[in-house]
Amino acid sequence: MTLPDLQTDALIDQARIGFAGLQVAPALQEAAIGHLSEWLSLPQFQAYQPQIMAMIDDQRWALLLDSFYQVIPFGTGGRRGKVGIGPNRFNPWTLGMSVQGHAAWLRQEFGEGEIKVVIAYDVRCFRDLGGQLVQDVPNPILGVSSRKFAEMAAEIYAAAEITVMMPPEHTPMSTPELSFAIRNLGAQGGLNISASHNPPDDNGGKFYNETGGQEVPPRDEQMAQMVASIKSIERMPFDRAMAAGLIQVQPEEVYAAYLNANLACSQNPTARSARVVFTALHGTGRLTVLPVLQEAGFQALLEPTQAEFDGSFPNVPFRFPNPELVASLDSAIQYAETHGAHLVMACDPDADRLGLAARVNLPGTGDDQWRVFNGNEIATLVCHYLLSCHGFSAQPLVFKTEVTSRLVSRVVHHWGGRTIGHLLVGFKYIGDALDQLEKNGRFAGIPASLDQFVLGVEESHGILVTSQVRDKDAAGAALALAELASLEAEKGRTLSDTLSHIWGQVGYVRNELLSTVMRGASGRERIQAIQRSLRQDPPTQIGNRSVTAFHDRQSETGIFGSISSETERASRDVLVFELGEHARVILRPSGTEPKNKVYVELAEAPSPDQAPPSSARILEVENACRQLGEDFVLEMLSRVNLTLPRWALKASEILSVEQKLDLADRIVPDLKQRLTIPDSDLTETRTWLHAQLSNMGPDGPKLVQPALLAWAQETQPALITAIQRLL
Repeated sequence: MTLPDLQTDALIDQARIGFAGLQVAPALQEAAIGHLSEWLSLPQFQAYQPQIMAMIDDQRWALLLDSFYQVIPFGTGGRRGKVGIGPNRFNPWTLGMSVQGHAAWLRQEFGEGEIKVVIAYDVRCFRDLGGQLVQDVPNPILGVSSRKFAEMAAEIYAAAEITVMMPPEHTPMSTPELSFAIRNLGAQGGLNISASHNPPDDNGGKFYNETGGQEVPPRDEQMAQMVASIKSIERMPFDRAMAAGLIQVQPEEVYAAYLNANLACSQNPTARSARVVFTALHGTGRLTVLPVLQEAGFQALLEPTQAEFDGSFPNVPFRFPNPELVASLDSAIQYAETHGAHLVMACDPDADRLGLAARVNLPGTGDDQWRVFNGNEIATLVCHYLLSCHGFSAQPLVFKTEVTSRLVSRVVHHWGGRTIGHLLVGFKYIGDALDQLEKNGRFAGIPASLDQFVLGVEESHGILVTSQVRDKDAAGAALALAELASLEAEKGRTLSDTLSHIWGQVGYVRNELLSTVMRGASGRERIQAIQRSLRQDPPTQIGNRSVTAFHDRQSETGIFGSISSETERASRDVLVFELGEHARVILRPSGTEPKNKVYVELAEAPSPDQAPPSSARILEVENACRQLGEDFVLEMLSRVNLTLPRWALKASEILSVEQKLDLADRIVPDLKQRLTIPDSDLTETRTWLHAQLSNMGPDGPKLVQPALLAWAQETQPALITAIQRLL
């Protein structure tokens, strides 16, 4: 039963008044009002209406506006974002419309004959850890798992007479497995229900084509337009579809074939001495990376506290299951210490990204410590190892995204290979390059074959070492790194020594990634305003370095030529600032998260004697690279009239700009006043501080600790000890 018109009108009037108090453009407010009216009045949204009414009654205007001001974009191959109520949230309606559109797209592409899709899903289950729902009010999304979303999608495909292949009910499936299965089963498409490394309240649906990759421009926009044209959703009950053979369990031999495809990438079957601790971060990597290492013959131990499938990620720092974060490897490193392991590896929940740490000897001390490698360093190590091995009958070929370190290109050049290194961000562009090699024998005008492919890499810990998969895959990369570590150990060396040796050969390159989170509708406006401002009026100097060249990748006179679709325009929203021959800054908005991403690079030429850089020189370049990145972030924020002290940039990048502004403008001045009162009570101050940080979650003190210590170091050194005790 839908709401009476008078009641709907009264609720809309309340929302309109509430939205007027927000600092958001009137057009976005009206868009939210329009969508809110539909969700309060149309029968298909009846299950959501009690929650919407409760949020209006609770005056959650910022949440309501962000939930309703747009339909969650059908971005790089699908939709991903917070699970919740409204068109700008991931829920059965936004997923259902996407799947219905994909089914129509497949029918348009392949006609009325037999069509098959593969569905994978991760370990997520929406529990509203962020507290966006009103408690004790009925809602249709609390407790919905990725498996349940996958079943909903399967019912829609089945209603369109498209056959669905799914893993067994309690067996989540990784991203690279999905890509492999599509090719192995001869399917015409696929769907992955996953939010990859995002926080636990997020989820998403990402669509794949018959190559095992994702559509690229302009076809991705054509599919998005098909999705946008959908007016209704048709579903066949799951049990009925199973009985009709339209939903089937994927054959077990597909999984075995996937493992064998990665095992076949071994370059040295005798190099097996490295002892590895692996953490799946509560996800699917225990079904991919771990068995590949174990079946290859490595002693690989599973870190136990993060081993169980659990989409709340309870034992992951900050509940952020991303191997890009150094803290995500802490538990595995501790476990490795107690078990005498040499390497630690970690995966995000869908097992396509790989984190790495290794024991490092401290010269002259007899002691060792653990070194965590970033994504560019991992890519460099894998690239060096594969190219150093024999067996390439033709000139090897490596693909990388533009934002990935040019250290990779230097390594490829050193070994006589070719790099195609200008690709846009998104592994789908590497998958598309492989597809073009397979079909046309060339890519970007360069003749080549799949036999020449060595690997594809991106800086965000994504690596692919086999063309049988068309998305990043942690399993093959893990095998290569374990072999390399074994070979180095035989020489009394570590992977850190390998990296130093590479720097000696090709020169030291330092890369930094700084992310600036800007949430909600106002954040989206700021991100867009920053891009417009820097595009129209690029800086001539960043910090103390002159900008020697500026490249707008949306320019149709640049390397990518004319723009074929709006999705391509979005992918090309990349600004490159060259700072001489060996430095650059690249800015782009994330395609999957509400943030700007700043990629900074400082490089040096190799020394004449090919000696690795000294520790002092490495530290000097690292500090200069970080400072350059901070200089750019401060310039970027100034374009939207935001001012942050430099020390505030030390706070975790998980925090939003608004939270960092609150820290700098309100919390720190009050904290200073409290700490400078003679005989102040630290226990009372600690209670107060933790209450002020409560909006950052239970880990708030840890997230701001680096910033508060940096503030004290810069302005109040006498307070450092007190701050350490408070946190």
